[in-house]
Amino acid sequence: MPLLAGSLLELPLGLIAGQGRRRHRLVLAGGVVFAAAMVAVAASSSFVALLTALVLFFPASGAFVSLTQSALMDADPARQQQRMAAWNLAGSAGAVAGPLLLAAVLTAGASWRAGYLLLAAAAGVALAGSAAWGPGRTAPASGPDDDTDADQRPPIRQVLGALRQGDAARWVVLLEVSDLLLDVLTGFVGLYLVDVVHASPAQAAFGVAVRLGAGLAGDAAFVVISRRVAGPAVLRLTAAAAAVLYPAFLLVPGLAAKLIILAVVSAATACWYPVIQAGLYGSLPGRSGIAVFLSSAAGLAGAAGPLAAGFVAQRAGLGWALAGLAVAPVAILALLPRRRPQSQGRGEPGGAAGGAA
Repeated sequence: MPLLAGSLLELPLGLIAGQGRRRHRLVLAGGVVFAAAMVAVAASSSFVALLTALVLFFPASGAFVSLTQSALMDADPARQQQRMAAWNLAGSAGAVAGPLLLAAVLTAGASWRAGYLLLAAAAGVALAGSAAWGPGRTAPASGPDDDTDADQRPPIRQVLGALRQGDAARWVVLLEVSDLLLDVLTGFVGLYLVDVVHASPAQAAFGVAVRLGAGLAGDAAFVVISRRVAGPAVLRLTAAAAAVLYPAFLLVPGLAAKLIILAVVSAATACWYPVIQAGLYGSLPGRSGIAVFLSSAAGLAGAAGPLAAGFVAQRAGLGWALAGLAVAPVAILALLPRRRPQSQGRGEPGGAAGGAA
């Protein structure tokens, strides 16, 4: 329910946000609801209250996080790939820090509710920083204060026009296909290690830690690599590597060997999201709101990925379900756009969404 209902509420944000001060006001409003939703989760005393708070969290996150991302992309179109790399590194650091925060809270004798209150406080600090220094506080230099986009067509026609361009549609599909070896695999890897490999729960927890830690290392490495190499070249190389390594992870016997290969796969695929997301922004120069809308719509459709994997696992076993995720690197190699976006400047291998070289 939070994913479906919340994502539907989030969907129009990109179309109504505009740019400059109007978008910044939506970011700040989303930050307020974002922090309030976490406080509501911590204070919830019934299922309905908890569900309501989690449903509100999705559109709040869309306004606070997704619109901030679009503002960062608009602020420096020639460095979208590098900015997405740094953005993704921050997200991976949060993914690793979250379990550590929970462990610290529980060790201190507090409950999980205290963890949410600490996160709400951190969101408040981020909100204050966004109000003072965040991108988009002023209207674009080339545009009026009302933040209207140059394209005056109805929003739905703008979306359809963007999809007809071809490259934007490819990036949207790649965004969700790549997630099969990103969030979907992360969600199932612990269960796979226990259910198929017959590891202990402690060993499976260590396997998840290996997955997250290697991904964080890969994100940090890509921050450096993105300054020197075009993203699509890295994407093509890592997809080819994953097409070999991921089946090896499933087939090789022994827990130690599997964890070693899992670490390599996790580090190699870490660049996928920033390159593909930057590619989507680069294919729609000056229309970051459309990119946000398409990303949200793709995420809503992509919710079928974990559901499909779970259905196959129920019918044929988790090993076969995870084998189906091997389609991701093959699809990336087949669908990756070949031409550069027009917004990419000369001499910028990672420029304007390093995106579609």
